[in-house]
Amino acid sequence: MSDVRVDNQPSIDEEDDEFDDIDLLPLLTDFGFEDENENFENENEKRDETRIENQRKGVQFNNEEMDIGLDNFKGVYRRKAPRPNLKVTLPMKIENRRSSLDNNRMRSHSCPVRITRRTDPIPKKWKKAFFKIMGGSYKDPWADYHLELLDTEIAVRHRYNAVSKQWVVDNVRVKIEEESFAAGAMRQCYRMKKLSNFAKNDNWKQASNYVAKHYIDEVERDIYFEDVKLQMDAKIWGEEYNRHNPPKKVDIIQMSVLEFVDRPGKPLYHLEHLIEGNYIKYNSNSGFVRDENVRCTPQAFSHFTFERSSHKLIVVDIQGVGDLYTDPQIHTEQGTEYNDGNLGPKGMALFFHTHVCNSICESLGLMPFDMSPTEKEGQFTFSNHVQQTAATMVRGSEELCTSPHVGGSVDITAYISRQRTLSQTSNGGSPGSPMSPASPDSLLDYDMDSPPPSPFGWRGRMRHDSDSGTITKEEERAAFLANQIHRPSCVDIEVQLREILNQQRKTGGSILGVVHCEMAKYHHLGRFCDREDDRDLESAMFHLTQAANCGVLEAIVAMAHIYLQMPNDVLPDVKVEPSQDNTNDGVEYMEMAAEAGDRASMIQLARAYDSGLNLGTNRERSWTEALHWYESAVTMAAEDESGEYNATMDNPNHQLIARQAEMFRDGGYNMIKDPQRAGELYNEAAEEAMAAMKGRLANKYYMLAEECYGEMDEEEDVEGEE
Repeated sequence: MSDVRVDNQPSIDEEDDEFDDIDLLPLLTDFGFEDENENFENENEKRDETRIENQRKGVQFNNEEMDIGLDNFKGVYRRKAPRPNLKVTLPMKIENRRSSLDNNRMRSHSCPVRITRRTDPIPKKWKKAFFKIMGGSYKDPWADYHLELLDTEIAVRHRYNAVSKQWVVDNVRVKIEEESFAAGAMRQCYRMKKLSNFAKNDNWKQASNYVAKHYIDEVERDIYFEDVKLQMDAKIWGEEYNRHNPPKKVDIIQMSVLEFVDRPGKPLYHLEHLIEGNYIKYNSNSGFVRDENVRCTPQAFSHFTFERSSHKLIVVDIQGVGDLYTDPQIHTEQGTEYNDGNLGPKGMALFFHTHVCNSICESLGLMPFDMSPTEKEGQFTFSNHVQQTAATMVRGSEELCTSPHVGGSVDITAYISRQRTLSQTSNGGSPGSPMSPASPDSLLDYDMDSPPPSPFGWRGRMRHDSDSGTITKEEERAAFLANQIHRPSCVDIEVQLREILNQQRKTGGSILGVVHCEMAKYHHLGRFCDREDDRDLESAMFHLTQAANCGVLEAIVAMAHIYLQMPNDVLPDVKVEPSQDNTNDGVEYMEMAAEAGDRASMIQLARAYDSGLNLGTNRERSWTEALHWYESAVTMAAEDESGEYNATMDNPNHQLIARQAEMFRDGGYNMIKDPQRAGELYNEAAEEAMAAMKGRLANKYYMLAEECYGEMDEEEDVEGEE
């Protein structure tokens, strides 16, 4: 047993101090560490002075002193740590650490067995914070600026609840510098201290440090509030990501609007807690990805939000200190929410062009976005770079997002049933029951008066201005799931979902398809290359095909025109070789567009059946089919599935009706000759021509109608003679 040693107290220096980047003094004083327990100060004042002096001299605390201090601290905070027990740990070496988890091999080496006390992460971190404060190693980073000497101002704080969609307003006392200390492209930053609403004295030296941000150029006041809504909505998605137990938790710092009501014009500022550390921008809203020191967590988080929101949004522009993010951007389905940085499906396409799924994406069950073979070759080198440089490793305990897998026997029906069950029963209510309204304070657990959310993922409840009416995390999760259905990023599964939902001949409703369509446009425009001659038109055609498979009407029409050698507006420079197979494919796409309500496709298909040209080998000339599509084009008065309506200026209704009359007058190609019906149609064409201010043409149609009626009389005379 000589090789066994027992450590009753883990060394504080065994791992990096995670409090180096956190404003620790307000973190403790906001909980009343110095104000709410006078007995602690009076009874232990002498012991504290001795402890601080010893710490500065490098003398370690003995167990008795340490236990006394911690017991008093825990009594103030009212958070009792469980009694630690013992665990045995064997030092292990992981070979091929940067390879995937399945390829890891662990090998034990002969070494002394070390028995250490098991301590929960939260008590251990608070213990380290306690030692840092008591040891005198903490220093206010803004102490030299003497903000406490500035005038005190009363401001109105506006906080947003992302669950109930409500605003909470209260008054706060602040001290803010007149001159900015930093500026970005759009906003200036000002140092500020805010006194806690729970403070029992006006000790501004212990007040929390904040950063107030103000737009350089004058903007509408609503923009300040929209920015806060965006950041707090993104914070919700950070919480949802953490519930799936990723290797590293993420958080988005709380932001609010500060209104200085006593100043002229009542100017607005954004208010955020000061976060010290190395500020890094991991990706942008336009597809930028940081090349050096590539990290998996920020990219996996963005991919997660796209699938977990059923493709309705994606959180990008990830930046901050560690995994504590600030100033994110959200691209939405419509691209009209929040601010001008919301690029909609275009921004989603830019993200996925540079995104390479990593080990965290795989551990969460996220599906790779479909890329062309050329694009995959370009991503191969970057993928290897990510695997070699990324330090985060999955543990295998991540919670998979519910999604089917491509290949093999996929029970897609069971998947849809499970999704419907989640949305119906997660609330404990009936199908389609609305989400229960939450309290406005339910997301104010991370109050601006309390310490900033820590990058190491502390999730305990913290004291704030409003403690009533909160909901538990389980209730919040159930409410969240009631309105969210996971949808993979894979086109194969998207197509299967549409088939099961009887949408195989119906277009629209696929955001994933719209993203692929935008990707095709970017390739055609040369967005991803330096020279126009280097455009990847094969990848453009690949993504346009994926968009058409997902039922995007614009892509379907473009594919039809490309295969039928007709000009198109999406990829005008893409051409295919004329062949019967391409013509058959083009007619198939044209029919899909016609069934979706595209009037131009209806007319094109009707003329193909009418003339037999560009009909391919799978279909025959048929006037009955042509009549069906002519009638559909004439009677169409609503928008198509893309929300557009093709005006009748190029192909007016009177021309289409007149052509139907000619077909009935002549007969043939599976249509029976009917002069009476032809005369009626000519009269309808004449009325349409009069409405279009075509008087001469209307008279011509009236004359043709009389001729048809005359032919009908002649036929009756012939039948009478027989």
